[in-house]
Amino acid sequence: MKKYAKLSVLLILAGALSVAAVSCSDDDDNDYYLCTYPANALVTVKPVGTDSCYLQLDNNTTLNPVNIVGGLFGGKEVRALTNFCYTDGYSGDARNVLINWIDSIRTKPMVPTLGDLNDETYGDDPVEVVNDWVTIAEDGYLTLRVRVLSNGSGHVHYLNLLSGVDADDPYTVELRHDAKGDVTGGYVDGIIAFNLGALPDTNGEIVKLTLKWRGYSADKSVTFDYCTRRSAGSVNTDAPINVQSLRLKVD
Repeated sequence: MKKYAKLSVLLILAGALSVAAVSCSDDDDNDYYLCTYPANALVTVKPVGTDSCYLQLDNNTTLNPVNIVGGLFGGKEVRALTNFCYTDGYSGDARNVLINWIDSIRTKPMVPTLGDLNDETYGDDPVEVVNDWVTIAEDGYLTLRVRVLSNGSGHVHYLNLLSGVDADDPYTVELRHDAKGDVTGGYVDGIIAFNLGALPDTNGEIVKLTLKWRGYSADKSVTFDYCTRRSAGSVNTDAPINVQSLRLKVD
């Protein structure tokens, strides 16, 4: 995938969650790095009952946020950006961590292809998928950093991930963009996540997930390694759009 120059943007977190600032030990160089970098992890926030949660760091690593009292984001499962520090101990198999801040990413289910009605229903505006550390298929989600043209008027851009677009390959999906007329101006970025639970179970095998989209210069595609998560979890279709660090409103 083509690499794009990163925009020089200000990280602004909307404060959907108030977490007390936590000082981290500077005895460990890794801890110091973790505490000073704006975002050091992309996680899945997974509720446990109604009053607690844990964080899935990758397909095999779970984190226990010891300084979070109660659940997060209304007890719904969402993808999120966070800054955390490791601390002592484990809770079961989960490594104990301190959360410095955490903010949700717009998290959506997939939608089925409608064939000839896709353009009318989901839009056909170009979009770019940015080769970035948050562009990844893991833990049953496809999380994407996207780049589009916008005039800065605050219009919401609609993004959907379509299943069933290739009759011969159920693991081919298509990203659709409806800019709602906001198609001029400068390039801006945003982050969005899609739950892949609608795809066929890979039964523990790693398969190639192919993402297709209409770019500004040509139709494009990229492949990810994908394995079905053992428990797909719920999808919070009303997740707040709090991560405005890349200055694009997406839905």
